[in-house]
Amino acid sequence: MQIENQSPVLWRDLLKFTKPQIRVFHLSWIAFFLCFFAWFGIAPLMLVIKREFSLTASQVGNTVIASVGITVLARFLMGWVCDQIGPRLTYSWLLVLGSIPVFGIALSNGYVSFLIFRLLIGAIGASFVITQYHTTIMFAPNIVGTANATSAGWGNLGGGVANMVMPLAFGVLTGACGLSESLSWRLVMVIAGVFCVIAGIAYYFLTQDAPDGNFTELRRFEVDKKSVDGAQVLRKVVSDPRVWVLFLIYGCCFGVELTMINIGALYFGETFNLSLSQAGLIAGSYGLLNLFARTTGGMLGDRCGLRWGLRGRVMWLFSALFLEGIALMCFSQMRIVGFALGALLCFGLFVQMANGATFAVVPFIKTKSVGTVAGIVGAGGNAGAVIVGFMFKQEVTQWPQIFLLLGLCVIACSVFALAIRFSPEAEREAMKSITKTKSNISISQGSLGLVK
Repeated sequence: MQIENQSPVLWRDLLKFTKPQIRVFHLSWIAFFLCFFAWFGIAPLMLVIKREFSLTASQVGNTVIASVGITVLARFLMGWVCDQIGPRLTYSWLLVLGSIPVFGIALSNGYVSFLIFRLLIGAIGASFVITQYHTTIMFAPNIVGTANATSAGWGNLGGGVANMVMPLAFGVLTGACGLSESLSWRLVMVIAGVFCVIAGIAYYFLTQDAPDGNFTELRRFEVDKKSVDGAQVLRKVVSDPRVWVLFLIYGCCFGVELTMINIGALYFGETFNLSLSQAGLIAGSYGLLNLFARTTGGMLGDRCGLRWGLRGRVMWLFSALFLEGIALMCFSQMRIVGFALGALLCFGLFVQMANGATFAVVPFIKTKSVGTVAGIVGAGGNAGAVIVGFMFKQEVTQWPQIFLLLGLCVIACSVFALAIRFSPEAEREAMKSITKTKSNISISQGSLGLVK
């Protein structure tokens, strides 16, 4: 199916909500924000839950692994589902059905039930794939890296905001309202679930699959009626080694980011003897970097692509990942809370720029199978989080050594980015698309000038 009329600009039209591309941009990041908020909303409250359920360090580690484990499978499937029924229906159903385990968290009465719902809640992490798929369809090649990175970055803010807001809301319910700790943390999760349901309904009525309409309509009027063999498309994608290199790379950046969101408040709280709200604010500041850091990674990917072609995007990805590993090693050595916070923010900057740089490359791997590629690469992030989660099943006192080892692993894996290659034909096609887009922008601006 041919996608046309993609928007070549983002920032200029950011508030033009009559444009379907802009509505999708805003609703996709808002939906992703709410999914992330609900997904990791329980993380900053783990100090309370650990006491209530008498959890051991190993059990806490199991819940961290569970929260990101099922997302691997969900993300693998979600790209294919988007290709079949379109991102609009996929996102709407995911938000509504994904709210069920969010509500279920509030019903937990012990380690086993809590673990089960933490496992199931990870399905809403597949929202990332839909967000990247939908913005890729809506925006032209010259701006796609920026659009992808910004929508994902602003959505990822949900994790940082959850680390800040959830302890504060918990404090209001226990302090001003006089509710018990047990009831308070359950109520805040119920509220998060309600917002997911509302977002699912809004996404259905306010968005469309592509710039010119929904997939069902476009396929009905498409001239080329030849059916596409889904299995053949999938085979082509999974047999491309570049997809699996990006799978590994995304595990080293987004997988590490997810782990830090899950354990950050607990690490700072127990290592530096901070209160729940203090630890939550520090962990939340790490997540708030998504406001600009991931966007910066995507924008630099687009800039490098304009100047040096697809190879330029790859070289920027390598650089961001390498610097992430260095920063993580520095963070592992910090023993004073102020220095630890500074190192955390430096690390967070590079890890999120690496996330954006990754999805500045993804749309160009298989241009006809963006959903499938995005799903596999996105799953790599959660696969990385699962593997890293096993490392953090140790006592908190051993975590600095684990951070150091993890930084070394990230540096080693950054070298694999250099193995990503594009054919001369792919390079020419990418530059041709960008040149065409630039021409369209110039014509559009010229038309506006004539109108004036």
